[in-house]
Amino acid sequence: MKTIHLSILSLLAIVLVLTAALANRSMASKSSISKAIKGDGFVVLELFTSEGCSSCPAADELLAQVQRQAGDKPVYVLVYHVDYWDRLGWKDVFSSPDYSKRQYQYAGKLRAQVYTPQVVVNGKTEFVGSNRQALNYALASGLSGSPASSLQLSGILQNGKLELNYQITGKAEEDELQIAIVQKSAVHQIKRGENEGRTLTHAQIVRSLQIFPLQQSTTGKISVNLPKEYNTSGWEVVGLVQNRKSMTIQAVSLANLTAAKNNTLSSGNQ
Repeated sequence: MKTIHLSILSLLAIVLVLTAALANRSMASKSSISKAIKGDGFVVLELFTSEGCSSCPAADELLAQVQRQAGDKPVYVLVYHVDYWDRLGWKDVFSSPDYSKRQYQYAGKLRAQVYTPQVVVNGKTEFVGSNRQALNYALASGLSGSPASSLQLSGILQNGKLELNYQITGKAEEDELQIAIVQKSAVHQIKRGENEGRTLTHAQIVRSLQIFPLQQSTTGKISVNLPKEYNTSGWEVVGLVQNRKSMTIQAVSLANLTAAKNNTLSSGNQ
């Protein structure tokens, strides 16, 4: 009996130590999120995901829910489908090596691992994409305060091109302008891999990310290529001002677009 009693005490001690460790880790994560993004005045959530990853649909749905509930708050969800899962049974139709590269660049700057699903917030901190508690705290922290920089985007759609005017305040020397062409939603049936047999619903899919150097310019005009599937009702254009060295996001904006009179882009869903 004595031996059993001691074993139980030892087990309880181990449980208490592990609980304390998890609590400290949670507090440290919460503290690091607050330190990184508190007062930014906006939240950019970049989710790295894949149709081949069985852990990813929960994060996809969580981020889609955030997008639906954002209303007029400055919350921007950008979902990148990485390509390193493609060789493991299922080729993700939305994947790109450019998005895998972007994730690895973030990992280097944030001293983080590369995994899916992973969320990067304002280019400053990261956590598991399905972690609702961390996500809620990131939203509350990031939306506090006012942004130090601003970005305004307006443009005209014409014949598969976007002529975009930009105006930036508070630009730093190393900043660059990034334009994300975003498909708002898609539904796809998965026939192989970890998600075989599932029908996945996607939101805020980045279909193209184009980068423009700013140099000394705070205003200007750029020409942006649009995917052939682009239409005016099911897509949107998001601009980021991002420091190319630190990868922190300084400003973000949804482009205000108008169609030229002879524009050939469809307004129907595709």
